Amino acid sequence: MKKVLGKRLLEEGLVTGADLQAALDRMRTYGGRLGSNLVALGRITEADLARFFDFTPKPPRKPAETHLDENVLRDLVLKHALMTKKFSIQSMVGRTKLHANVIAEIVGALKNDGLIEIAKGNTSFSTMLYEYNITEVGLHMANGLMEECRYVGPAPVSLEDYREAVEIQTIKSLDVTEADIRKSFSDIVVSETMFQRLGAAINSGKPIFLYGPAGGGKTTIAECIGRSLPGEIYIPYALLVGGQIIVVYDQVSHEAVPQPKKDDDEGHDQRWIRVKRPIVMAGGEMTLKTLDLEFNPNSKYYEAPLQVKAGNGIFVVDDFGRQLIDPQSLLNRWIVPLDRRVDFLSLHTGMKFEIPFDQLVIFATNLEPEKLADEAFLRRLRYKIKINYPTPREYRQIFEAVCDANRLPLDEEVFDYLIRKYDDAGIKPIGCHPRDLVDHMIDEAYFKRKPPAITRAAIDFAWMNYFVDL
Repeated sequence: MKKVLGKRLLEEGLVTGADLQAALDRMRTYGGRLGSNLVALGRITEADLARFFDFTPKPPRKPAETHLDENVLRDLVLKHALMTKKFSIQSMVGRTKLHANVIAEIVGALKNDGLIEIAKGNTSFSTMLYEYNITEVGLHMANGLMEECRYVGPAPVSLEDYREAVEIQTIKSLDVTEADIRKSFSDIVVSETMFQRLGAAINSGKPIFLYGPAGGGKTTIAECIGRSLPGEIYIPYALLVGGQIIVVYDQVSHEAVPQPKKDDDEGHDQRWIRVKRPIVMAGGEMTLKTLDLEFNPNSKYYEAPLQVKAGNGIFVVDDFGRQLIDPQSLLNRWIVPLDRRVDFLSLHTGMKFEIPFDQLVIFATNLEPEKLADEAFLRRLRYKIKINYPTPREYRQIFEAVCDANRLPLDEEVFDYLIRKYDDAGIKPIGCHPRDLVDHMIDEAYFKRKPPAITRAAIDFAWMNYFVDL
């Protein structure tokens, strides 16, 4: 990423070769990122650096500016015409997300080839207001195209354009402040020492390995890390690679946000959608197949794998070690992506291509690290953080927070009674217990049609139902 960033800064004329070399020399002495070292040396301003990482895709106004073969655009518009029967240039803009000028040029070409025709004109003679429909020749051709690929959605973007977007929006460029992280962790109890360790790990952009006893809050911490990431990104609805469509955007993995309005704003390329930095989580259902392109033999286009959907965001491998595949196979699959920040995917045609692997990967497990991976792989996981049992003070804070959230007063004597039960049973209190025990108490109260309360009897009931053979 350093070489990519430096090369792009040079191409933009923001720094010179000497500036870049001075920053690299400083990095070897003081560490840090290339951008921050350039700022420290006064070779670039923070404002210029921030603008450099501000990505807004500009709308292409000519077919060539889409960086796609014009035949791809023509085929897509013709398939849309098949689905809509009658259309205008403006309605086709809404369906394909292409600029009106591009659609007008494509429609003109299709009309000249006799694949579509004017169904209804207007007195202003403006082609933008004409209504078109597909001809018999166009119908035959469109049906043939649908047999090859049934994708009928927003126009794709090129792989090169996608790579550039990922580089600009890289997770490595994020400056996550202490205030950002404290805000995202405000609803959970984390020691100051743990907070500082997590803060450094988040800002590194490097893989994080969270381990410790079950129920300690590893998944919750991973979700809080995701919420701490500032800003939004643009992702394409779909990619075109080797003549094949790969769908990237989906409503499960991505949360769309409105496009901010700016003065003299010409808008953005509608083939891209603005989303919050994604948080993609995979648990025990994860297999090696979920990390490969998924080709649908009926629709004849691809669904992007999980790590692509997590691009420029976070990918959480939850319950690591409990997947349907052995941990070593998964680790071997990711040795190159974690090291070089690129992945390799294959189309069913046999074509193999390189795609960015730009995300903060978090492994969370309650298994012992040495039982999951060898030393070589653990070395690649830069931050290894144990989420241990809470201290008595932390457990009390967690229990009080759960009670406050449910508007339940907590009596000191009753809480001491709960702690004695832990001591008598030889059980260590853990972070998930307060939530689960209080849920049991509330369930019983609702069943008996009485107000919930934290009492000895309620604790005994919850304890009996929650713990095994006690």
